[in-house]
Amino acid sequence: MSSSRRRFLQILGSSAVILAAAGTGFVMTREPVSARAPWRNAGQYPDPMRRALSWAILAPNPHNRQPWIVDLISETEAVLYCDPDRRLPATDPYDRQITIGLGCFLELFRQAAAEDGLNAGIEPFPDGGNETHLDARPVARLQLTEGAMPDPLFAFALDRHTNRNPYDTDRPVPQAALDTMTVASGGQLTCGYSAGGTQRDRLRSLCWAASEIEQTTARTWQESLDLMRIGKREINANPDGIAIPGASMEILNGAGLFTRTTLGEPGSIAYQQSLDMQRGWAETAMAFFWMSTEGNSRLNQLVAGRGFLRAALAATQDGLVLQPMSQSLQEYPEMAALYEEVHRALAPEGHTLQMLVRLGYARAVAPSPRWPMETRLRQTV
Repeated sequence: MSSSRRRFLQILGSSAVILAAAGTGFVMTREPVSARAPWRNAGQYPDPMRRALSWAILAPNPHNRQPWIVDLISETEAVLYCDPDRRLPATDPYDRQITIGLGCFLELFRQAAAEDGLNAGIEPFPDGGNETHLDARPVARLQLTEGAMPDPLFAFALDRHTNRNPYDTDRPVPQAALDTMTVASGGQLTCGYSAGGTQRDRLRSLCWAASEIEQTTARTWQESLDLMRIGKREINANPDGIAIPGASMEILNGAGLFTRTTLGEPGSIAYQQSLDMQRGWAETAMAFFWMSTEGNSRLNQLVAGRGFLRAALAATQDGLVLQPMSQSLQEYPEMAALYEEVHRALAPEGHTLQMLVRLGYARAVAPSPRWPMETRLRQTV
């Protein structure tokens, strides 16, 4: 056993003793409570636009970049933009995934407005859109008017979370739940799923291979490393990106064993742990669900985001958890072979796969950090 591994195990053992002696109270103090405040504050605003926006910021989005920025025109009108500083140029060079995240935002906005009996008029890309990358033009104009009925899926908005735990391999995913997700996604997407057999096994292997490529490609892994927030202090200071909370992680981080530096060093224990964790994600997938569009325009990507949000809420309603496994859908050279393979396997000819997720049952997770809604407003009325 190497000296670094012995030291790691010694520190890990010591941390377990420390945590046991300190008790539950200490562990709870390491939770990034303020970074999760937007989940508690959703809907707690006097005017309808802010109320709906305070829900929309809870939408899923790649690497938790929260790429939305909003100009408020009035209590019933607003304009949505992409914040250019929140793009993912290494893993998402054409902003496809970022646009899908903005589509999730728009759908949750619509549902939140409907809960108030308001119809959310959404005009996508009113000034046109750049298909190479998102620019300074609006993503959508928003207007609230009277006359909407509540959406039953909205009841599960606070329970929907990306779950990166290992999934229970003794609990199969019912076909009925997958059918419900398909229906919930709407009629503009082509959906498919696999809950067993050789196709699921093939997808497990493909997703693991894609995750390995992303981590072993220096620039794409560095993009993730730059967005990691380790421990309570970092997460509360920057409530976005890849949050790694927990008292044990803070102890290992303080000992220099689990840091962005060690995570970026091939051969280190932290680097290998990250690979092992990602392999576990793929190998415990009990089902896969995917969505494709006939084209790959900005409008297609927004539609995919809106459909994914609805499918995710439907899965939550049925007690399932899920995690996007989008690595093989990313459009950079090192991923090209797997990108072609997954499209051959799952997409009708000419279609673009927009989402691929794993599903199953697992221990619940806490909400992801979010920037307060006020920080996402560029102009206020």
